[in-house]
Parts: sequence; C-alpha cells; structure tokens
Amino acid sequence: MKVKLKLFLLTAFLSFTTIAFTDPDPNFYIFLCFGQSNMESGGRMEEMDRTVDKRFQVLADFDAPNRDWKKGKWYDAVPPLAAKGSGICLVDYFGRMMVANLPGNIRVGVIKVSVPGCKIELFEKDTYTNYAATAPSWMQNYIKGYGGNPYQYLVDMAKVAQKDGVIKGILLHQGESNPNDQEWPNKVKGIYDNLIKDLNLKAEEVPFLAGETVNADQQGACAGFNKIMAELPKTLPNSYVISSAGCTCNPDHMHFNSPGSREFGKRYGEKMLSIMGYKIKQADAPPAAQPAAQPVAR
Repeated sequence: MKVKLKLFLLTAFLSFTTIAFTDPDPNFYIFLCFGQSNMESGGRMEEMDRTVDKRFQVLADFDAPNRDWKKGKWYDAVPPLAAKGSGICLVDYFGRMMVANLPGNIRVGVIKVSVPGCKIELFEKDTYTNYAATAPSWMQNYIKGYGGNPYQYLVDMAKVAQKDGVIKGILLHQGESNPNDQEWPNKVKGIYDNLIKDLNLKAEEVPFLAGETVNADQQGACAGFNKIMAELPKTLPNSYVISSAGCTCNPDHMHFNSPGSREFGKRYGEKMLSIMGYKIKQADAPPAAQPAAQPVAR
C-alpha cells in the first residue's frame, strides 16, 4: 500500500512539474503592438467584427470583470482588444489576416499598449519621464493606468507572453503627435533596440512594421509626416513601412474608420506573412477561419 502511495505521489509530482515547466509553444506567434490613438481604436465595431477565429488571441492588458478578463491571461481576440477600449483598430484585422493564411496548427497572439495623443517619446525607456511630466492631465491618467511607464508595461506583458509562445514581430502606429520630427526614425530605432535587449530577442528574427498616418489621398491631417516615416528603413534594419493609401478615415482626417482600419490591418498582415515566407491564399481578412497558406520554399 505504501509503495502504491509513493508511486502515486511521484506520478503527481512529475505531472505537476511537467505542466509547470512546459516550454513555450513554437507555433504560438506573438506580436507586440504599441502607439497612440489609431493603435487604440478608431473604427466603430460592427456585427461582422464580433466573430473571430479562436486561433487569434489577445493577452488581457487589465482585469475586466464585465468581460471576465484577468490581466495576463489569453482570450479570443474579440474586439475591443483592450480591456478599457472601444471599437476596432488595425490590429484586429492584422490578426485575422495572419490566421487566415497560416497553417492550421499555428496560433497568433497580440499584446497592445497604446496612449492616445502621445508622442513617441513616451516609449523612450530612459527619458520618458521628461515627456510624461509635461503631458496634459487626461493623458497622465492613461499613463498612470500603465503603472506610470507604458514601455515597461509592454515589456512586462511581453515577458508573460514569452512563457507561452514566441515573439515574432512588433507593430507600431504612431506619428500624428510628432508631425515635423525629423529625429522620429532614430527615436523609434532606440525603442526597438531596447525591446530587443530587454526581451532577449534577435533583431534579425523580429521584423518591425510601422504604418503611415492617414494618407494625403484622404486629406490626412498629418499626411506630411509620412515622408519622415519613409526614412525609417534606412535607420532601422528589418523595418517596413505600411502604406495607408486608400484607407478611409473619420471626418477628423486623423483616425481610420472601420473600413479603413480593416484594410490597413490586412496590409500589416500581408507584409508580415510575406516577410515570414508565406504565400497569401486568402486575400481577405475574414472573421472566421479560412484555409491556410503553405510556406514558401527557401
């Protein structure tokens, strides 16, 4: 009887340790997303946006009792993708585009940290306090929500995610608050370099996608900034600029509307798939699962 009990306890212990120390799933692709208001939301959520493939997941950024969300847990990526957010943004249809064109055994997870109206300086690891101290009170409330340091909040959430999967890329949408800042590419490179270091990543394996502000063809209020953004790949290797041409916007000409957000997110997804070596077989980014693409032979 004692022998059986010992065997039972040993089996239980081994089962526990196996679960507790399971390696991250290499088929769970994680993407970090940060920026200002267009990364938060812009498009009104419609019924078609409420259905999502279960292979597309979001890491809860905060507790949200009304959604049964617990911070740091994974949930189906039904918008809004922030516990305190509303509407849809480009990330919604980035993820849908990815799972529609990746093999069925691969899942996609996103982490999102965004502060409406913020300059890129808010994510500079060593000097963000200088900017945060001068931010308007309403923005400081957003910053306080992220523990006073949105950059570190993103890093901490990413470390939680790394226990479950592998970080495969970083998405940015920001720039409206740095409209004439010629140093923006260098500042973005500094943030990227810090993320790579703090998360123990390899830069050559983690592409960086930055999307244009509302385009001149939509009378974008900050369309001139896109000329500055175009310089980013010259400064930051393995970075790509996503065109916003034709992506429709709200009447303020600053924020993408629902159709514009869907199209823009799809373009982010198309570029990431291409970088990762997948041919696109499903041209749209549908709410539900679609047949997966096959890897491009290398």
